[in-house]
Amino acid sequence: MSDWTSLWYVWLILLMVFLLLLCGISASCIKFCCRKKRLPVETFPRHPCDLAVMGIDSDSTAHSTVT
Repeated sequence: MSDWTSLWYVWLILLMVFLLLLCGISASCIKFCCRKKRLPVETFPRHPCDLAVMGIDSDSTAHSTVT
């Protein structure tokens, strides 16, 4: 049976997983705190857009010139 202290790579992997979890939790907490303090500001005012639709039938002259 091997001793846990001689398996240095297992401890290294566990340390890396712990550090990744710690960084992820810290980043999510910082993101949540910054989102909570920031006031919702709309940078671009929304304007209604006009949409033009042009139907082309297979018998029209525009379709026959394109194809």
